[in-house]
Amino acid sequence: MRELGDFRLHCLDAGQLRLDGGAMFGIVPKPLWEKKIPPDERNRIPLAMRCVLVETPDALVLIDTGIGNKDDAKFRDIYGVKNDGEPTALEDAIRGAGFQPADVSVVINSHLHFDHAGGDTLITPEGAIEPAFPGARYVVQKGEWEFAQLQNERIRASYNLANFQAVTEAGLFDFVSGPAEIVPGVSVTPTPGHTPHHQSIIIESAGATACYLADLVPTSAHLPFPWIMGYDVEPLVTMESKRKLLGQATEEGWLLLFEHDPEVPWGYLSNKQTENRPTLVDEPG
Repeated sequence: MRELGDFRLHCLDAGQLRLDGGAMFGIVPKPLWEKKIPPDERNRIPLAMRCVLVETPDALVLIDTGIGNKDDAKFRDIYGVKNDGEPTALEDAIRGAGFQPADVSVVINSHLHFDHAGGDTLITPEGAIEPAFPGARYVVQKGEWEFAQLQNERIRASYNLANFQAVTEAGLFDFVSGPAEIVPGVSVTPTPGHTPHHQSIIIESAGATACYLADLVPTSAHLPFPWIMGYDVEPLVTMESKRKLLGQATEEGWLLLFEHDPEVPWGYLSNKQTENRPTLVDEPG
């Protein structure tokens, strides 16, 4: 737990997955990226699924939901998924923070890829797929939801409609278009590139600001502008989104939250960069 002004931020361990290191680092040569996060014998690197619970006076906000419990053994082996719990590691982590899943009043999805929105729904012992947080409103960019419906050959492996179809059918989505305040002190800002309508989440309280980067900067190793995932559908757009957001974060001393970094949950960008490369520090400045 970390205090941010009058808010409390709880980093939640929703489990781990493994993705191909080459895909995660795009054009960056393996001799460079493997020094940052070494791969396994299948060339996969370990990645956290780090969701954040924001405790505000007005709401209990959950940012991203991990991978859920709907996938079969083959899928879990391919992606090295480890998220066992009741019913998944995410719900256990919410309880570990002192709450019950039913206490969550708002769920914000950065985007709808399976490792970010898979936990929006759960499969029951009877085989029914239901919203995991039926008492919450779910927030996502309207364009992201529409993009996920396309199911073309380039993107359909990343979007499992079962992850959010039950949320749609239950009328629990609140769609936004562009920047929007979701509850006082918690807002979303478009950071396109990874997907055309990806969003990052800004948390502000009593003069302090944090930003949940999601897949704009999935790990601290991805801070340099050209270190962009091969998964990004518009990599040059990603680079400009990073340039804009990280510039503001450096200037204003934001706390940055990393969703997928296996070791580093958060940090600040130093004003003293080395060879134009962003440097992460424990305190702002």
